[in-house]
Amino acid sequence: MEGLLHALMLDGQGGATPVSDLTQALKDEVPLWLHFDYTNDAVHHFLSQLDFLQEWEWQALLAEETRPRVTRASHGLLLFLRGVNLNPRQNPEDMVSVRCFINKNVLITCRKRVLISIEELHSALLDGQGAQSISDLICALIDRLTHHMQDTLWQVEEQLDEFEEQLDKEECQPDYHQITLLRRQVIALKRYIKPQRQAIYDLIDTKVNFLSLDQRRLLGEANNTLSRYIEELEASIERAQVLQQSITNQLNEQLNQRMYIMSVVAALFLPLGFLTGLLGVNIGGIPGTENPWAFTIFILALVILTVAVAVLFKRRKWI
Repeated sequence: MEGLLHALMLDGQGGATPVSDLTQALKDEVPLWLHFDYTNDAVHHFLSQLDFLQEWEWQALLAEETRPRVTRASHGLLLFLRGVNLNPRQNPEDMVSVRCFINKNVLITCRKRVLISIEELHSALLDGQGAQSISDLICALIDRLTHHMQDTLWQVEEQLDEFEEQLDKEECQPDYHQITLLRRQVIALKRYIKPQRQAIYDLIDTKVNFLSLDQRRLLGEANNTLSRYIEELEASIERAQVLQQSITNQLNEQLNQRMYIMSVVAALFLPLGFLTGLLGVNIGGIPGTENPWAFTIFILALVILTVAVAVLFKRRKWI
Protein backbone atom coordinates (compact mmCIF):
# COMPACT_ATOMS: atom_id res chain seq x y z
CA MET A 1 0.00 0.00 0.00
CA GLU A 2 1.35 3.41 -0.96
CA GLY A 3 1.91 5.75 1.95
CA LEU A 4 2.24 2.92 4.49
CA LEU A 5 5.75 3.25 5.89
CA HIS A 6 5.52 0.19 8.09
CA ALA A 7 2.97 -2.11 9.68
CA LEU A 8 4.22 -4.12 12.66
CA MET A 9 2.55 -6.68 14.89
CA LEU A 10 3.95 -6.61 18.43
CA ASP A 11 4.82 -9.98 19.94
CA GLY A 12 4.57 -8.85 23.57
CA GLN A 13 8.24 -9.65 24.20
CA GLY A 14 9.80 -6.45 22.88
CA GLY A 15 9.85 -7.54 19.26
CA ALA A 16 7.60 -7.17 16.23
CA THR A 17 7.05 -8.71 12.83
CA PRO A 18 5.95 -7.00 9.60
CA VAL A 19 2.29 -7.51 8.71
CA SER A 20 1.54 -8.89 5.25
CA ASP A 21 -2.28 -8.94 5.43
CA LEU A 22 -3.27 -5.67 7.08
CA THR A 23 -7.03 -6.21 6.74
CA GLN A 24 -6.89 -9.60 8.47
CA ALA A 25 -4.61 -8.29 11.22
CA LEU A 26 -7.10 -5.53 12.02
CA LYS A 27 -9.91 -8.09 12.23
CA ASP A 28 -7.86 -10.32 14.54
CA GLU A 29 -7.38 -7.37 16.95
CA VAL A 30 -3.70 -8.12 17.50
CA PRO A 31 -1.39 -5.32 18.76
CA LEU A 32 -0.57 -3.30 15.63
CA TRP A 33 1.53 -0.26 14.90
CA LEU A 34 0.69 1.37 11.58
CA HIS A 35 2.90 4.23 10.45
CA PHE A 36 1.80 6.39 7.50
CA ASP A 37 2.95 9.27 5.35
CA TYR A 38 -0.25 11.30 5.47
CA THR A 39 0.56 13.25 2.28
CA ASN A 40 -0.29 10.20 0.16
CA ASP A 41 -3.88 10.04 -1.14
CA ALA A 42 -4.00 6.28 -0.57
CA VAL A 43 -3.62 6.92 3.16
CA HIS A 44 -6.64 9.25 3.10
CA HIS A 45 -8.75 6.52 1.53
CA PHE A 46 -7.50 3.80 3.90
CA LEU A 47 -8.14 5.78 7.08
CA SER A 48 -11.60 6.80 5.91
CA GLN A 49 -12.51 3.09 5.57
CA LEU A 50 -11.58 2.13 9.15
CA ASP A 51 -14.65 1.30 11.25
CA PHE A 52 -13.16 2.61 14.49
CA LEU A 53 -12.37 6.08 13.10
CA GLN A 54 -15.07 8.69 12.61
CA GLU A 55 -14.72 11.25 9.85
CA TRP A 56 -13.54 14.09 12.08
CA GLU A 57 -10.99 11.77 13.69
CA TRP A 58 -9.22 10.62 10.52
CA GLN A 59 -9.42 14.14 9.13
CA ALA A 60 -7.64 15.38 12.27
CA LEU A 61 -4.85 12.87 11.60
CA LEU A 62 -4.44 14.36 8.11
CA ALA A 63 -4.68 18.04 9.06
CA GLU A 64 -1.98 20.27 7.58
CA GLU A 65 -1.31 22.15 10.83
CA THR A 66 -1.58 20.71 14.33
CA ARG A 67 -0.76 21.77 17.85
CA PRO A 68 0.28 19.35 20.61
CA ARG A 69 -2.85 18.13 22.38
CA VAL A 70 -4.81 15.04 23.38
CA THR A 71 -8.45 14.48 22.42
CA ARG A 72 -10.79 11.67 23.35
CA ALA A 73 -12.01 9.78 20.27
CA SER A 74 -14.93 7.40 19.84
CA HIS A 75 -12.76 4.27 20.19
CA GLY A 76 -9.58 5.61 21.76
CA LEU A 77 -7.50 8.77 21.92
CA LEU A 78 -6.06 11.23 19.44
CA LEU A 79 -2.63 12.46 20.48
CA PHE A 80 -0.69 15.14 18.62
CA LEU A 81 2.99 15.60 19.43
CA ARG A 82 6.06 17.43 18.10
CA GLY A 83 9.72 16.46 17.93
CA VAL A 84 12.80 18.54 17.18
CA ASN A 85 13.85 18.40 13.55
CA LEU A 86 17.10 16.43 13.41
CA ASN A 87 17.03 15.88 9.66
CA PRO A 88 20.12 17.02 7.68
CA ARG A 89 20.23 20.72 6.76
CA GLN A 90 17.06 21.40 8.77
CA ASN A 91 16.44 23.77 11.66
CA PRO A 92 15.72 22.03 15.00
CA GLU A 93 13.03 24.58 15.89
CA ASP A 94 11.08 23.59 12.75
CA MET A 95 9.55 20.81 14.80
CA VAL A 96 8.16 17.70 13.13
CA SER A 97 4.55 16.80 13.85
CA VAL A 98 3.43 13.23 14.59
CA ARG A 99 -0.28 12.48 14.83
CA CYS A 100 -1.41 9.40 16.77
CA PHE A 101 -4.56 7.39 17.23
CA ILE A 102 -4.32 5.07 20.22
CA ASN A 103 -6.43 2.32 21.66
CA LYS A 104 -5.65 -0.96 23.39
CA ASN A 105 -4.75 -2.85 20.21
CA VAL A 106 -3.83 -0.27 17.58
CA LEU A 107 -1.43 2.62 17.30
CA ILE A 108 -1.71 4.68 14.13
CA THR A 109 0.97 7.32 13.59
CA CYS A 110 1.06 9.79 10.70
CA ARG A 111 3.83 12.13 9.66
CA LYS A 112 5.02 14.20 6.71
CA ARG A 113 8.73 14.45 7.46
CA VAL A 114 11.08 11.86 8.92
CA LEU A 115 11.12 11.81 12.72
CA ILE A 116 14.22 10.23 14.27
CA SER A 117 12.33 9.06 17.37
CA ILE A 118 9.95 6.98 15.23
CA GLU A 119 12.86 5.42 13.36
CA GLU A 120 14.54 4.48 16.65
CA LEU A 121 11.39 2.78 17.97
CA HIS A 122 11.00 0.90 14.69
CA SER A 123 14.60 -0.36 14.80
CA ALA A 124 14.28 -1.38 18.46
CA LEU A 125 11.20 -3.50 17.72
CA LEU A 126 12.86 -5.24 14.80
CA ASP A 127 15.85 -5.98 17.05
CA GLY A 128 13.59 -7.46 19.74
CA GLN A 129 14.41 -4.71 22.25
CA GLY A 130 11.37 -2.49 21.89
CA ALA A 131 7.99 -1.93 23.50
CA GLN A 132 5.87 -4.88 24.64
CA SER A 133 2.47 -3.25 24.20
CA ILE A 134 0.78 -0.31 22.49
CA SER A 135 0.79 1.71 25.70
CA ASP A 136 4.50 0.94 26.17
CA LEU A 137 5.07 2.15 22.62
CA ILE A 138 3.38 5.48 23.34
CA CYS A 139 5.43 5.96 26.51
CA ALA A 140 8.60 5.11 24.58
CA LEU A 141 7.70 7.59 21.82
CA ILE A 142 7.16 10.40 24.31
CA ASP A 143 10.40 9.48 26.08
CA ARG A 144 12.40 9.59 22.81
CA LEU A 145 10.84 12.88 21.73
CA THR A 146 11.68 14.39 25.11
CA HIS A 147 15.22 12.98 25.11
CA HIS A 148 16.12 14.45 21.72
CA MET A 149 15.03 17.91 22.85
CA GLN A 150 17.85 17.92 25.41
CA ASP A 151 20.58 17.90 22.75
CA THR A 152 19.09 20.95 21.07
CA LEU A 153 18.82 22.79 24.38
CA TRP A 154 22.47 22.02 25.11
CA GLN A 155 23.44 23.53 21.77
CA VAL A 156 21.50 26.68 22.64
CA GLU A 157 23.26 26.90 26.00
CA GLU A 158 26.68 26.46 24.38
CA GLN A 159 25.98 29.20 21.84
CA LEU A 160 24.86 31.59 24.57
CA ASP A 161 27.97 30.79 26.62
CA GLU A 162 30.12 31.51 23.57
CA PHE A 163 28.37 34.83 22.95
CA GLU A 164 28.83 35.84 26.59
CA GLU A 165 32.55 35.00 26.43
CA GLN A 166 32.89 37.10 23.28
CA LEU A 167 31.13 39.98 25.01
CA ASP A 168 33.65 39.87 27.86
CA LYS A 169 36.50 40.19 25.36
CA GLU A 170 36.72 43.76 24.12
CA GLU A 171 38.47 42.76 20.89
CA CYS A 172 35.73 40.26 19.89
CA GLN A 173 32.13 41.48 19.73
CA PRO A 174 29.31 38.90 19.34
CA ASP A 175 27.12 39.15 16.25
CA TYR A 176 23.86 40.90 17.16
CA HIS A 177 22.08 39.28 14.21
CA GLN A 178 23.17 35.78 15.30
CA ILE A 179 21.85 36.39 18.80
CA THR A 180 18.53 37.51 17.32
CA LEU A 181 18.30 34.32 15.26
CA LEU A 182 19.12 32.20 18.32
CA ARG A 183 16.46 33.98 20.37
CA ARG A 184 13.88 33.32 17.65
CA GLN A 185 14.89 29.66 17.64
CA VAL A 186 14.36 29.40 21.39
CA ILE A 187 10.96 31.12 21.17
CA ALA A 188 9.90 28.69 18.41
CA LEU A 189 10.93 25.70 20.53
CA LYS A 190 9.02 27.02 23.52
CA ARG A 191 5.97 27.59 21.32
CA TYR A 192 5.52 23.83 20.85
CA ILE A 193 7.15 22.37 23.95
CA LYS A 194 4.84 24.25 26.31
CA PRO A 195 1.57 22.86 24.85
CA GLN A 196 3.24 19.44 24.57
CA ARG A 197 3.74 19.44 28.32
CA GLN A 198 0.03 20.17 28.74
CA ALA A 199 -0.87 17.42 26.26
CA ILE A 200 1.13 14.84 28.23
CA TYR A 201 -0.45 16.06 31.46
CA ASP A 202 -3.89 15.61 29.90
CA LEU A 203 -2.88 12.13 28.71
CA ILE A 204 -1.88 11.17 32.25
CA ASP A 205 -5.18 12.50 33.57
CA THR A 206 -7.31 10.79 30.91
CA LYS A 207 -9.28 7.79 32.13
CA VAL A 208 -8.36 4.99 29.73
CA ASN A 209 -7.87 1.32 30.56
CA PHE A 210 -4.74 0.77 28.46
CA LEU A 211 -2.47 3.03 30.54
CA SER A 212 -1.21 1.43 33.76
CA LEU A 213 -0.21 3.30 36.90
CA ASP A 214 3.49 2.72 36.21
CA GLN A 215 3.11 4.05 32.69
CA ARG A 216 1.36 7.15 33.98
CA ARG A 217 4.28 7.67 36.36
CA LEU A 218 6.71 7.41 33.45
CA LEU A 219 4.69 10.00 31.57
CA GLY A 220 4.77 12.15 34.69
CA GLU A 221 8.57 12.05 34.63
CA ALA A 222 8.54 13.11 30.98
CA ASN A 223 6.20 15.93 31.94
CA ASN A 224 8.58 17.08 34.68
CA THR A 225 11.45 17.00 32.20
CA LEU A 226 9.49 19.17 29.79
CA SER A 227 8.80 21.62 32.62
CA ARG A 228 12.54 21.87 33.19
CA TYR A 229 13.11 22.39 29.47
CA ILE A 230 10.60 25.23 29.43
CA GLU A 231 12.36 26.88 32.38
CA GLU A 232 15.69 26.55 30.55
CA LEU A 233 14.17 28.05 27.40
CA GLU A 234 12.76 30.98 29.35
CA ALA A 235 16.16 31.54 30.94
CA SER A 236 17.80 31.37 27.50
CA ILE A 237 15.39 34.00 26.16
CA GLU A 238 16.30 36.29 29.06
CA ARG A 239 20.04 35.68 28.52
CA ALA A 240 19.68 36.53 24.84
CA GLN A 241 17.83 39.74 25.75
CA VAL A 242 20.57 40.70 28.20
CA LEU A 243 23.21 40.02 25.54
CA GLN A 244 21.38 42.17 23.01
CA GLN A 245 20.98 44.98 25.53
CA SER A 246 24.66 44.76 26.48
CA ILE A 247 25.72 44.98 22.84
CA THR A 248 23.40 47.95 22.31
CA ASN A 249 24.84 49.67 25.40
CA GLN A 250 28.39 49.04 24.18
CA LEU A 251 27.61 50.48 20.76
CA ASN A 252 25.94 53.52 22.33
CA GLU A 253 28.92 54.01 24.63
CA GLN A 254 31.34 53.82 21.70
CA LEU A 255 29.22 56.29 19.75
CA ASN A 256 29.07 58.67 22.71
CA GLN A 257 32.85 58.48 23.15
CA ARG A 258 33.40 59.33 19.50
CA MET A 259 30.93 62.19 19.64
CA TYR A 260 32.62 63.47 22.80
CA ILE A 261 36.06 63.39 21.17
CA MET A 262 34.71 65.25 18.16
CA SER A 263 33.12 67.85 20.45
CA VAL A 264 36.39 68.36 22.36
CA VAL A 265 38.36 68.76 19.13
CA ALA A 266 35.79 71.25 17.85
CA ALA A 267 35.99 73.20 21.13
CA LEU A 268 39.81 73.30 20.96
CA PHE A 269 39.78 74.75 17.48
CA LEU A 270 36.85 77.11 18.00
CA PRO A 271 39.03 80.08 19.18
CA LEU A 272 41.48 79.41 16.36
CA GLY A 273 38.72 79.48 13.82
CA PHE A 274 37.36 82.69 15.28
CA LEU A 275 40.72 84.48 15.10
CA THR A 276 41.61 83.28 11.61
CA GLY A 277 38.14 84.19 10.43
CA LEU A 278 38.40 87.62 12.00
CA LEU A 279 41.67 88.32 10.24
CA GLY A 280 40.21 87.09 7.00
CA VAL A 281 37.55 89.81 7.01
CA ASN A 282 40.25 92.16 5.66
CA ILE A 283 38.41 95.42 6.44
CA GLY A 284 40.90 98.29 6.22
CA GLY A 285 43.80 95.92 5.68
CA ILE A 286 45.14 92.94 7.65
CA PRO A 287 47.02 93.95 10.84
CA GLY A 288 50.75 93.21 10.78
CA THR A 289 51.18 93.09 7.02
CA GLU A 290 54.19 95.42 7.30
CA ASN A 291 55.87 93.36 10.06
CA PRO A 292 57.86 90.37 8.76
CA TRP A 293 57.41 88.59 12.13
CA ALA A 294 53.64 89.08 12.26
CA PHE A 295 52.75 85.62 10.91
CA THR A 296 55.17 83.87 13.27
CA ILE A 297 53.82 85.83 16.23
CA PHE A 298 50.27 84.96 15.18
CA ILE A 299 51.09 81.23 14.94
CA LEU A 300 52.73 81.29 18.39
CA ALA A 301 49.69 83.06 19.80
CA LEU A 302 47.42 80.37 18.36
CA VAL A 303 49.60 77.62 19.86
CA ILE A 304 49.58 79.31 23.27
CA LEU A 305 45.82 79.76 23.07
CA THR A 306 45.32 76.10 22.13
CA VAL A 307 47.50 74.94 25.04
CA ALA A 308 45.61 77.23 27.41
CA VAL A 309 42.26 75.84 26.30
CA ALA A 310 43.59 72.28 26.64
CA VAL A 311 44.82 72.99 30.17
CA LEU A 312 41.42 74.46 31.05
CA PHE A 313 39.65 71.35 29.74
CA LYS A 314 42.06 69.13 31.66
CA ARG A 315 41.49 70.96 34.96
CA ARG A 316 37.75 70.62 34.52
CA LYS A 317 38.24 66.92 33.66
CA TRP A 318 36.63 67.28 30.27
CA ILE A 319 39.53 65.41 28.67
